[in-house]
Amino acid sequence: MNPNTITNPLLDAVCQRGVLISTSIRFWRGCKRLTPEDLGLDPSQVSDRLIQLGHKRLIPREALSDFALVESRAHAMVEGSSFPFLGGIARFVPNPKLGEITRNLGKLQEEFQEATERFVEGYSLMRDRAMIEWREAARHMNGSAERLLATIEQSFPPSGTITKRFAFDVQMFQIAAPEHIRLEVTNGITEFEAVADRRRIAEEATQRLQTNLDGFIRDSVASLRQETARLAGDVLATIDESKNGVHQRTLNRLASFIESFRALNFAGDQQLEGTLDRFRRELLNRSAEEYRNDPGAMASLTEGLNRLRENAVDLVRSDTRDVIARFGQTGRRLAAVG
Repeated sequence: MNPNTITNPLLDAVCQRGVLISTSIRFWRGCKRLTPEDLGLDPSQVSDRLIQLGHKRLIPREALSDFALVESRAHAMVEGSSFPFLGGIARFVPNPKLGEITRNLGKLQEEFQEATERFVEGYSLMRDRAMIEWREAARHMNGSAERLLATIEQSFPPSGTITKRFAFDVQMFQIAAPEHIRLEVTNGITEFEAVADRRRIAEEATQRLQTNLDGFIRDSVASLRQETARLAGDVLATIDESKNGVHQRTLNRLASFIESFRALNFAGDQQLEGTLDRFRRELLNRSAEEYRNDPGAMASLTEGLNRLRENAVDLVRSDTRDVIARFGQTGRRLAAVG
């Protein structure tokens, strides 16, 4: 091994277990922030305590509802299939989730593009109608009406440029660990000190990265454990509130969660994965109708959910150093193979 090589087993393991994804969705919001001058008012005579101008809609909210829906669905889908990486600079997607997230984002991109084409096609007419409404509203104002109308009209992008206000971009990045620090032979004290500084800075950066990766893995494991406890509690509440016992969609929800957990469990939380596997094997082998017709089986399901919730809560409170240590061993093996 090169003596100058920086080894970071956690980073090596993370590099192999997933990719980073960044999703950017932009669309014209159709708003204008009005100022006192827009209304012909003297700013010094306007009290912020009494008058809040703020952002006003240039067009009806429903004109942009398709874009808002795609945006919220995209963010929810990405957040449900990934983890925030190093303070949220991007989202970390485990490899088993990559195909699913790529397909779903592709469908949403198509919906966004279709909505953009519809909006651009009807934009000129929409703008004209909006100005008619603004002129009607301005009739009830005094001398500031013309200034306000001019401000509003100038706030609409020209028809030829409106398309540029819409974009749905998805970027994926492969995480890469630094291979080595070059320590060159130097002839003078100045060069020697510069190399020493570079080495010190690199070592400090490596230490910070190690600490940040510890936190990232710890938070990712904790979030899955918390979600497990929350789901078990929700299902118990649903069963308790239902007059007909358990529904099949509730059992399907549990089965889907366990499958999703396996795909998201990139850090290798063996304790919780084993617990969920036993739960599925022992308690998800019956239909909802079978549970409703068998009080003993229903009691076993309720007891199993309680155990699952308690186990997940205990794991949330426990130390994750063992998980991180095993994950680091995976990184060492991968580095050795590489």
